[in-house]
Amino acid sequence: MVIIRLARSGAKKNPYYFITVADERRPRDGAFIERLGFFNPSANGQEERLRIDLDKLQEWISKGAQVSERVISLVKEAKLTPEEYQAKVEAKKAKSDAKKAAMAEKLAKEAEEKASEEAAAAPEEVPAEEEAPAEEEAPAEEAPAEEESEEKDSSDNEEK
Repeated sequence: MVIIRLARSGAKKNPYYFITVADERRPRDGAFIERLGFFNPSANGQEERLRIDLDKLQEWISKGAQVSERVISLVKEAKLTPEEYQAKVEAKKAKSDAKKAAMAEKLAKEAEEKASEEAAAAPEEVPAEEEAPAEEEAPAEEAPAEEESEEKDSSDNEEK
């Protein structure tokens, strides 16, 4: 069966894809029947991002060639005018920004709830814990420190 798909090219971490017609049994980047265009996902500025020969594509589809999902989405994009494409990109960016803002708001709300729960629970427990152990532990901690310093002084004097 013949399939229209992307064949990867380009450098490491800098992909460049050719839209090719190939036998589906061939490797992705292997032998192909015909190239119909290219897709450059890392295009910047004035660089051309996508070019597809739509007439040849329709000719291959009429002959029975199958089209991959990614190529279908690229064909839809190729049929858009530059203004329509720019509007689509901006809408997608606005939607992702709104989603990020909603997630940040949700996290802030959860943090406030957690802080209020801890504040409500803390006054009940804190007085009972602070009064008794704090008085008992403080003198116990000071005594060993004084004994250690006296032992060091006496051992230093013996060595001299």
